[in-house]
Amino acid sequence: MARKKSKNRIVLEHLQVIDAGAKGKAIAKAADGRVVFINNAVPGDIVSVQTTKKRKAYFEGTAIKIHKASDKRVDPVCEHFGTCGGCKWQHMGYEHQLFFKQKEIENNLSRIGKVTLPDITPILGSKEQYFYRNKMEFSFSDSKWLTLEQIKGDTIITDKNALGFHIPGMWDKILNLNKCHLQKDPSNALRDFIKKTAEKLEIPFFNTRNQTGILRSLMLRTSSTGELMVLLQLFAEDKLKRVALLDAIYKQFPEITSLQYVINGKGNDTIYDQEVICYKGKDHIFEQMEGLTFKINAKSFYQTNSDQAFELYKITRDFAKLSGSELVFDLYTGTGTIAQFVAAKAKKVIGIESVPDAITAATQNAERNGITNCEFYVGDMKQVFNQEFIAKHGVADVVITDPPRDGMHKDVIEQLILLSAQKIIYVSCNSATQARDLALLDEHYRVVKVQPVDMFPQTHHVENVVLLEKK
Repeated sequence: MARKKSKNRIVLEHLQVIDAGAKGKAIAKAADGRVVFINNAVPGDIVSVQTTKKRKAYFEGTAIKIHKASDKRVDPVCEHFGTCGGCKWQHMGYEHQLFFKQKEIENNLSRIGKVTLPDITPILGSKEQYFYRNKMEFSFSDSKWLTLEQIKGDTIITDKNALGFHIPGMWDKILNLNKCHLQKDPSNALRDFIKKTAEKLEIPFFNTRNQTGILRSLMLRTSSTGELMVLLQLFAEDKLKRVALLDAIYKQFPEITSLQYVINGKGNDTIYDQEVICYKGKDHIFEQMEGLTFKINAKSFYQTNSDQAFELYKITRDFAKLSGSELVFDLYTGTGTIAQFVAAKAKKVIGIESVPDAITAATQNAERNGITNCEFYVGDMKQVFNQEFIAKHGVADVVITDPPRDGMHKDVIEQLILLSAQKIIYVSCNSATQARDLALLDEHYRVVKVQPVDMFPQTHHVENVVLLEKK
C-alpha cells in the first residue's frame, strides 16, 4: 500500500475495508496499524482513501476510488445519496445492514458492558425498508448547497432556495430535495408544492447565518389511521403571505387533518417553548396500535417507525411476562405508549417523564383508551425516582426503562439497585450507553435475553431490548 500527498492530505492507497463501525463508518487498517474510518465505503471494498482527519491512533477519510467493489454493495435508490446524510447505508444490501447492526450490539455489550451474555436473538428486520417514517422535518434556506457537479457544470444556478436536509456537520447548509425515500406520499408532493408556491408568493426563505427571511422549517406527520399533519415554522410574521401560502396548501391537499404554524424568532428552531397555532382542521392527529389510540400533537414524541414500534412494544411486553398482579414502573415513559401497551396485563403501571406536555398527553391518552390502572408523574428522573417515590407507590415487580441516547444517570441506576425489582426491561437506541449501564447493574442483575430491532433501515441506528433478572 503506497501513500502519497494530495493537497496537503494523505491518500491511502488500496485499503481493504474490513468492518462497519460506529456512526455508520466503514473500517480499514493503514500500513502503520492505525484504524481508518471511511464515511462512504462498504465492508469488502478495496479503496483509495483521502484523509480528512489525522490522529495518533486513527485516520478519518473519504473513499476517492473503488478498486474492487464489495459483494455487499448495491445501487442506492436515492439520487441524493452521498450528499444527504440521512441514509448512509443505502449502498449496502439490507441483509448486510442487519448483520453489522447485530454485530455492533454484540460488541458493545461484551466489550463495554463486559457482562455475561446469553445467545443474542437475531435482529428483527423491518418489513418496509423505505418510506417507513411517520415524521419528517425539512429546513428552508435561501442559499442551497451546491453539489460538485452543479459547481463544475455550465448551467447557471438561478434558484438559490432549498427545502430539504442539513448537510452533515454543516449547520447552515441545506440540500434541496427532489425526492426523499423515507416518508410515504403525499410527503414529496407536499414539500415540492410548498417550495414552489412560496417562491411564487415571493416569501423569503430563511438564512440561518444571517438570521433573515421568513420560512424556516416544515414538519410533516402521517399516521397509521391515514391522518396528516403539516406544521410550517416561520422566523417572522407576514400575515398576507402566510395566509396565502397556508390557504394554497389546504386547497391543494384537502386531505390534511391538521394544518398548523408557529412564529419562532429565536436563534434555534426548537418549538417546544413556542405557541403552535392551528390554522385548519384539528391541532392533532391520532395513531393506533393494537386497539389503543394515541393523540399526537405537534410537540409529541412518538416512535417514527410505527410498524416497528409495534414490534418493539410487543417484545417489551413479552419480556415482562406479566400475569396481572404486578406493579410496573415505566421510566422515561414519554407519552405513555409502552405503559398503556402493557397495562392490560399488569395490576398497575406508573410512568415517569421529564417533559410536562408528554405527561399531559399520556394522561389524556389513557383516559381516551379507558385505561384506569396507569398513573403518570412529571419531573427529572434522578430527582423524582427516589426512595420517597417508592415509599409512596410501592416496590415495583417490573421496571421498563427507555432512556434517551445518553442512557440512564448514575443516580437512577443506584435507585434501581435499591429498588431491587425482579425484572428490568431496558429498551435502548444506543447500545454503547446501554452496555455501560448494564455493567453498573451487573453485580445485582444478570442479562437473560437480548433482542435487537431495526427501526431505521438504510442507517446505522438500531434499537435493542435487554431483559435483566435479579441475581
